[in-house]
Amino acid sequence: MKAVVVTSEKALNGSDSQKTALAVSGLTTAFIISYISILFSGISSMLMSVYLPDVIKDLLGSVSDEKMHNVGAYINSVFIFGSMFGGFAWGIICDKIGRSKAVVFSTALYSLFTLITAFSTSWMFVGIFRFITGFGIGGVILTTNILIAEIWPEKKRAIALGIVSAAMPVGFIIAGAMNNLLSDWHHAFLTGIIPLATAIIALFVLSESASWKDNKQQVQAKYSFNGLFHVGYKKNLLSGSVIFGAMLIGLWAIFSWAPTWVQSITADYEKANQLRGIIMMVLSFSGLIGSMVSGWIVNLMGMRKTMMMCFAACFVMTFVVFKLNISVSSITLIEAGILAFFFGISQGALSVYIPSLFPTAVRASATGFCFNIGRLFTATVVFFIGALVSFLGGYGNAIFIFSFIFLIGLLGTFLSKDN
Repeated sequence: MKAVVVTSEKALNGSDSQKTALAVSGLTTAFIISYISILFSGISSMLMSVYLPDVIKDLLGSVSDEKMHNVGAYINSVFIFGSMFGGFAWGIICDKIGRSKAVVFSTALYSLFTLITAFSTSWMFVGIFRFITGFGIGGVILTTNILIAEIWPEKKRAIALGIVSAAMPVGFIIAGAMNNLLSDWHHAFLTGIIPLATAIIALFVLSESASWKDNKQQVQAKYSFNGLFHVGYKKNLLSGSVIFGAMLIGLWAIFSWAPTWVQSITADYEKANQLRGIIMMVLSFSGLIGSMVSGWIVNLMGMRKTMMMCFAACFVMTFVVFKLNISVSSITLIEAGILAFFFGISQGALSVYIPSLFPTAVRASATGFCFNIGRLFTATVVFFIGALVSFLGGYGNAIFIFSFIFLIGLLGTFLSKDN
């Protein structure tokens, strides 16, 4: 009789071990697929900027600098708007069809049209393909975030999301390096085949979020896009949009204009060109490190305190970098690195915080709304910083004026839900 009991217990324990192993395997698979998808979305995002002169020469021949700038602005604009529309649309799709399918389809979409771009024969096709690529990338940024947020254990969720969110800047860096490895822009865009293959594999191996499956009937029967604006969600939609948008406006104002600011305060043209590249490397790598360690900081301090720290530190360091320096020195670069480090922490933290504000039924739609209202506002506001440069007396002053948006984000975080 005892032998039977022992056998039953062993069988039960064996079953539990198998379930644990399957759960770990599922988490690992989701992490790897999400990381690859985000990594290559970063590469695809930057490829056109990296190879723009070569693409223009190939498709249009020799053109003036003004023509090149106009064409580049057009291509970048359609890509950005594609990513914004994608962020909105894929949030709704993700809530309807599930997290794993949305990750697979959005990854397949951007990778397929990155690949097709390699065969473009005119700027009209390039514009169409870049819009659709952006539409897919806007979805990938959102859907991978939601999937990881829902399937990962709570204690390690912030760490996982921080590392995954760091994949995009890694992709930016790789895209820059590709310029020295692949001279033909057609070959560079053929890299879309890698995430496309990943999406095909993911279709068969990527598990669905248990949270979404448990709420599937409620999601499909009770909620629609209009339900997103239910009175119970309005406060969190507002606070999420303000917090994300405030950080993004400050981030893009600084990253977009830091090189020009360096140029404006450095008399030696050759030295200025070198320093422009150096400061962007410092900003990129420091932001990457901040994003990767953000999960541990969130677990140590809590979400709300972490974000308040980031907003306060970014405001102070923006003042230090752009108002107290009249030339670029090694100290200036260290200060810029500290500023970008807090930017990086905020990006990892926001990947956890925004989805946590909403229930499963509308989580993807609401997160997509917060992310992309912020991006739309950012694209509009940052556009005007150039017009303010002369009025405010230089790039440093203009950037510092925009840094007051961090105080709005700080107030919004203080008044928001504590997680």
